[in-house]
Amino acid sequence: MSIETVPRDVSGLRACLFCSLIKTCEQFEMDGCDNCDRFLQMKGDTDKVYECTSTNFDGMIAACQPHDSWVCKWQKIGDKVPGVYAVSVSGSLSDNVVSDLKAMRIRYVPNMRDTTGK
Repeated sequence: MSIETVPRDVSGLRACLFCSLIKTCEQFEMDGCDNCDRFLQMKGDTDKVYECTSTNFDGMIAACQPHDSWVCKWQKIGDKVPGVYAVSVSGSLSDNVVSDLKAMRIRYVPNMRDTTGK
C-alpha cells in the first residue's frame, strides 16, 4: 500500500464519489484520486475535489491487496489501488461531471455506494 493513499488525519476525510477511496481534502487536492484522476482531474483543483468527493460516508475498508480480498470483490473495489475505502458514500457526481464522463465513454453508476435511499 502506498503511504500517499492512506489518510494522514481522521478529521476532514472525504470519499471519492466514483470509487469510494478515502483521503483528506488536502490529499485529494495534492494527488487527486489514485483510481480516478485520469478522468476526474481533481489534482490541484479545490472546487473539483468538493464536487467529486463527499464527507458523508459510512464504514471504512483498509485494502492492502484489493485483488486478493473477497471483501474488496464484494464491494466492487477489487481492481482498485490499495488504500482506505468507504463502505457506502452518500451523494452523486454533478450533472456536469457525468456529462464529461459520458463524453469520455466512462461508465458511471450513480449512487452505487449511496445507501441513504435503500
